[in-house]
Amino acid sequence: MSMSIASPPEPRGVHPPGAVIRRLSAVLVVLFVLAGTVVLGAAPAHAGSLGTGYYGDSGFLGAYNTDVDGRQGYCIDLGANSPFDPTLGPQTVTSLDSLSRQQLAELNYVLDRWGQSGDPNLTAAVALYVWSVADAGVYNSHGMSGDDYYVARAPVGVRGTILANLAVMRQEAAINAVTDPSLSVSIAMSDQYAGTVTVTAHPASLQGGAALTGAVFADGSTSRTLGAGQYGITGIPADGVPSYRIEASMSVAAAGYGAQVDLYTTPGAQRLIAAVAGSSTGLSAQAQTPMIDLDFQPQIATQVSSRYVSEGDTFTDQLSVTLTKGTWIRIDGVPVPITATGTLFGPFDEQPAEAEAAPAGAPVAGQETVTLTGAGSYTSPGTVTAAESGFYSWVWTIDKAAQGANGRYLTDSFADRFGQVPESSVVPFQPVAVSEADQHLAVPGDALTDTITVSSANGAWLKRDGAYIPIVFEGTAYQVPGTLPPAQASLADAGAVPLGTVTMTADGPGVYTSPEVVAPQGGFVTWVWRAHKATQPEWVRDYLAADWTDDYGITVETTSVRWPITTTSLMREYNVHSGGRAFDTVTVTGFPANHGQFEGDGYWQADNDEVIHTVYGPFATDDVLTDDLALSDAPVLTSITTPARNGVYRLGYTDADRITPTEPGFYVLVTTFAGDDRVQPYRSSPADVLERFFVPPTPEVELPVTVITQATPAVLVGEPFADTALVQGTIPEGAYLQFRAYGPEPVDAEPNCATVLYESESIPVTQPGVYASGETTADQAGNVYWIETLDDADATILVEGTCGAPGETTVVTEQPEQLTVTTQAVAEVTLGEPAHDLARVSGSVPDGTTLVFEAYRQDEETVSCTADELAFRTEPMPLDGPGEYASEEVVFEQVGTYYWIETLFDENGTEIHRGLCGAPDETTAVIPVPETPETPDLPPSLALTGAGDWMLPFGIAGGIFALAGVLTLWFGRRLAIYRERNGYVREEDEDFLALFDEQR
Repeated sequence: MSMSIASPPEPRGVHPPGAVIRRLSAVLVVLFVLAGTVVLGAAPAHAGSLGTGYYGDSGFLGAYNTDVDGRQGYCIDLGANSPFDPTLGPQTVTSLDSLSRQQLAELNYVLDRWGQSGDPNLTAAVALYVWSVADAGVYNSHGMSGDDYYVARAPVGVRGTILANLAVMRQEAAINAVTDPSLSVSIAMSDQYAGTVTVTAHPASLQGGAALTGAVFADGSTSRTLGAGQYGITGIPADGVPSYRIEASMSVAAAGYGAQVDLYTTPGAQRLIAAVAGSSTGLSAQAQTPMIDLDFQPQIATQVSSRYVSEGDTFTDQLSVTLTKGTWIRIDGVPVPITATGTLFGPFDEQPAEAEAAPAGAPVAGQETVTLTGAGSYTSPGTVTAAESGFYSWVWTIDKAAQGANGRYLTDSFADRFGQVPESSVVPFQPVAVSEADQHLAVPGDALTDTITVSSANGAWLKRDGAYIPIVFEGTAYQVPGTLPPAQASLADAGAVPLGTVTMTADGPGVYTSPEVVAPQGGFVTWVWRAHKATQPEWVRDYLAADWTDDYGITVETTSVRWPITTTSLMREYNVHSGGRAFDTVTVTGFPANHGQFEGDGYWQADNDEVIHTVYGPFATDDVLTDDLALSDAPVLTSITTPARNGVYRLGYTDADRITPTEPGFYVLVTTFAGDDRVQPYRSSPADVLERFFVPPTPEVELPVTVITQATPAVLVGEPFADTALVQGTIPEGAYLQFRAYGPEPVDAEPNCATVLYESESIPVTQPGVYASGETTADQAGNVYWIETLDDADATILVEGTCGAPGETTVVTEQPEQLTVTTQAVAEVTLGEPAHDLARVSGSVPDGTTLVFEAYRQDEETVSCTADELAFRTEPMPLDGPGEYASEEVVFEQVGTYYWIETLFDENGTEIHRGLCGAPDETTAVIPVPETPETPDLPPSLALTGAGDWMLPFGIAGGIFALAGVLTLWFGRRLAIYRERNGYVREEDEDFLALFDEQR
């Protein structure tokens, strides 16, 4: 506790006049003594003198100047003389007279705090305090309080201040003075770095400077002023040391504390005391910790070198090592090596969820170790290879127990989190498909589909957000060129025509069915599937390993669209007597040109090279000869086998294929083909009246006359058509048949047989059989109605048809306007000049049709228009109908011959027309730039000889005819060569070529 000390109300050093005289006298005495000493040569001595205080009539109240060490002392002997004689000291004493150690300590405290003051009110109070303690008996021997008695030596105006100061001194001395001051320091550590310095002091108010070695206080300083208490410290070892210690030291200036005073003595006079000098009363303490072993804690954060790693490449990880505790310890200047182990978990089919540790049983792709020697960046060795698709995630660990002797320097083990995206790589998967055509055999117009089984060829089909990554597959159905199955190859045949391209999105591995593609004509159709990065959604592409394309011509991906065949036939006679012979002519069309030569390939069956012509009968009536006739139960007269080839077959003309009926009745010839893998099965109709004949019974019975007719069902304007009639029964002698055609009439109008279009000649009918009307044509569309009339020799009508009877109508329709293209290229240009091609399109142009021009440079004599010769190609040009369309101008860079080809595509990109390579008017000759010759000197004029001016027109005309002849020969040869290349050579072409060769 501290209390304030009052200051004097009047100036220091103002004393009563009497006191001044007395002090002056004393000073004179002292000076006299000193002078005597000097004169007599005595040893020097220090005498006391009055210090700060008050000198009154009753005496002096205040401090004395000891003049020994310049300090102020205070009298402890009230009855003794003033200490103006030589004074000795100071001597530090720990006991004084009969004073207790506490009293001695309180004197020391008061003398230290206020004894050296220059304020007389304070020094007066100190004097009173010293007397009241050191000489209490005399101090209080005047019948009143010593305080009141001795304070009277001071002026009246300051006495209250002096006594108030005295009270404060007594109070604080009782509280703060201690007999034995002490100081101690201790250090306690809560861990390797955090600790507490504890200062214990007696009295508790002691303060002094404290200093730390190897640590800092909370404010970051290594020294500060402390009192008693606890203070947090933080150790700051040198970087890399394995251990260190912390030291704390403190010193306190303890002047004024303790049971001791400095004593000054003057022989025969008062003794003086002062507080013990500060230099000899300081307290100090120090403490240190034992050696503190240090450790450090590294942690690892990683980032894979590449998010996407190709199959067969290695995984690498970029490690960033930091310290969460301490510094990396060095032994003999060398960093302690720590081994980190990286485990690459995977493959997973999707990004694993982040977790503290890998799930139990998680697959492990490999492990790697990296030796760490400090914080910084490291790269894993890259020894683990990406073997299959999937997501892979690194987990790095530092096992303290696995570090051997160096493990003691680690605080703990470290384990990375599992499944962090920055620590994960993806090995893209390779989607592939195995497909099989759903239709092994089909017919033109059928819808073709393909079943594809999709999977990943290099591991798991990857997922994102729990769902399989969708892959778009494109399938193209190709019309195989030629008539044979395709050969398997990595690229499609150059002549293959795409029938259509479909897409199918695979939402994971499994089996899918493609959309439909229509087969327009006979032949083989093969599927080719692909999955290309460029056709996938952008976010999918990085997950795909590479583009994938199916082979062309795989057998199970191929469908045979079987060609349909047709036959037309006609029995030579209708009536055949029993034992006679029937004759038939059958025309077969529709077989591939090489049918019968294909021997099969293990997947596709060999050609069936037999067409069977079976004569069924006899039948009692021809009413059963319908399409529903059950041939398996029908009687068979004979069967004739012919090759399954296109051609005209005459049946019954040799002994080997005789058709000889032996029983009366109706017979019909049915042609059948069992079918094979290239051609559809076929059976002609048992209802075909042209394939019947009749064997009359014997004896012959007169039968009613009947006529069955069948007109051509439909034709185009300008095409020939006719009617036929089957006449049966007993024919009277002289009968004749006549056909009439009426129309054309509107299709939606009632049959009207008013306008005769055609009338046949009278056709004699001598026996039952088939009779033809002869052909006619119509120049406009509509319905043409046929009526047949059978008359006897007297012109009596035996049988007459009706207008619009079933089977007696021919529907005539307009000729479709065929799409045709003719072209005309620039025939010749000089090198550097532009050339172009011109296409004239006529006929019906489908919506969405585009036109592309291509030019092919010819390096050899053989005509060739392949990709190797392609010199120029335009972008697709939309067509808005018939008209002329010119290509872009092109300047060819080389001299030579260039063949143009024009190609039309429909709105689906399917080719609908393509010009021929080397076609007439589709050649551009690029000739060199001619050199300009020097102009020769010409004679003044040329003489005209041999004729007059009248011959000039004849000369010109002759030149024109000669030129026309040359052009005719040249064009004729080109046309003949063109036809020869395309397999169509006429006799006149051969003659023309021979003639031209002779001319050469």
